[in-house]
Amino acid sequence: MREPTQRRSPALALAASALGLTFAAPMAWANEAAERLTERLDPLENYHASFEQRILDGSGQRLQSAHGEMWLSRPGLLRWEVDAPYSQTVVSDGEDVYLYDPDLEQVTVQAMDDRVTHTPALLLSGSATELTASYDVFYEQQDGDDVFTLIPTSADTLFEELSMVFDQQTLTELWMMDSTGQRTSITFSGITRNGNIDRSLFDFDIPEGTDVIREEW
Repeated sequence: MREPTQRRSPALALAASALGLTFAAPMAWANEAAERLTERLDPLENYHASFEQRILDGSGQRLQSAHGEMWLSRPGLLRWEVDAPYSQTVVSDGEDVYLYDPDLEQVTVQAMDDRVTHTPALLLSGSATELTASYDVFYEQQDGDDVFTLIPTSADTLFEELSMVFDQQTLTELWMMDSTGQRTSITFSGITRNGNIDRSLFDFDIPEGTDVIREEW
């Protein structure tokens, strides 16, 4: 077996990137905003949608884009599949997170510790109470949508700001910004909330011949 390649693929970089929004209108106080966000997240048992993901530089120029499909079930279960322009899969089974790159024939495995669960998609699969305890939450309405901006209270996160956009009770967009000013937009479509999702989607069987890299933070 060849030595595993430590290179992180562009699609996995897409899934790990982040953006935030700055708003001109006044925002609700943090406690009220956290309560509003909890009201939207607590009823969410599972979520299925297609997505378009774009990475932008500080000037707004598009660096990368991808399309795919995601399934989420609380607590802690996620499947994130990028199907264009290249195939990638991220699966969380509640204990480990698998990042699979079929082109590299490589899977990276990380335990579900605090840092991993603070990645944007996995935040949605966790407890709303834990989420609002770890972030300062601000709220405003923008173009008829409810926008919640989360600022981490700890420096040990992968983004500096995360914004969730809701159309009534349904999450339609995520906007994130990392420490370099790089921004990520994720727009969801074909959304199903609290539908029937096959539990086996959150199991990952490592394909034969695939190099396995186990990472610890």
